[in-house]
Amino acid sequence: MDAIAVLVHGALGKMGKEVTAAVCRDRELEMVGAVDIKATEEQLLLPDGSKSVPLSRDLESGLKLCKPRVVVDFSIAEAAISAARLALKQGINVVIGTSGLTRDNLDEIDRLAKDNGVGAMVAPNFALGSVVLMHLAKIAARFFDHAEIIELHHHEKADAPSGTALATAQAMVEARGKPFVYPATRKETLSGTRGGQVGGVAIHSVRLLGLMASQEVVFGAPGQTLTLRHDTLSRECYMPGVILAIKEVVRRKGLVYGLDSLLDLKGGP
Repeated sequence: MDAIAVLVHGALGKMGKEVTAAVCRDRELEMVGAVDIKATEEQLLLPDGSKSVPLSRDLESGLKLCKPRVVVDFSIAEAAISAARLALKQGINVVIGTSGLTRDNLDEIDRLAKDNGVGAMVAPNFALGSVVLMHLAKIAARFFDHAEIIELHHHEKADAPSGTALATAQAMVEARGKPFVYPATRKETLSGTRGGQVGGVAIHSVRLLGLMASQEVVFGAPGQTLTLRHDTLSRECYMPGVILAIKEVVRRKGLVYGLDSLLDLKGGP
């Protein structure tokens, strides 16, 4: 079987560099090109030193030159939806790990993928531990009336709350079948102290130098609490999930949302 040809969009970013290195390490994948708006060279030397691949500032020209089978995007939401439109219309599979895509964006990606007979994988988080935490949170949601989420990220993260926190809260409410109980605050002396809320789940965002990414889900009941927590120590933790998505997306038609769809998670709601 021929190796899956991969182009990384946003290749010069922190996640893009990590994805590029991971693709180079896998014998079933082949890095054929890279795109980044900040590119100043026309070639990118791969981290393993094996070869250089074309590096472009423009995805359209990159697709024509490199002819990838899969485009992996870790840019920003606005760039990701534009990249998805361009790639899917050309019959190229996409894997997107960007936060901030709307429901309308996801519906459009699904329609374009089906119309062009290819797959699209979008995940709010590619860390396997984070996916397992979300699965456990959905199970616990059936047994508790109160829940809050604290998500902690590095100070340069663009959005708040994180896409993972939003997806976790939404999944918990769906699994519970009704909103959680959100305690009313009689007096909020500092606006925003209680955070935002999704279906009665309060979400608190921490942005701090020194952090990578963490999520803590706290459930409360009379006389007890249950805490689930996942900590990201390096971007390397996302790579097994990204590689799995690349290999699976070429076998699919239409949108697959969430890495949990590719994992054999037993039990739960």
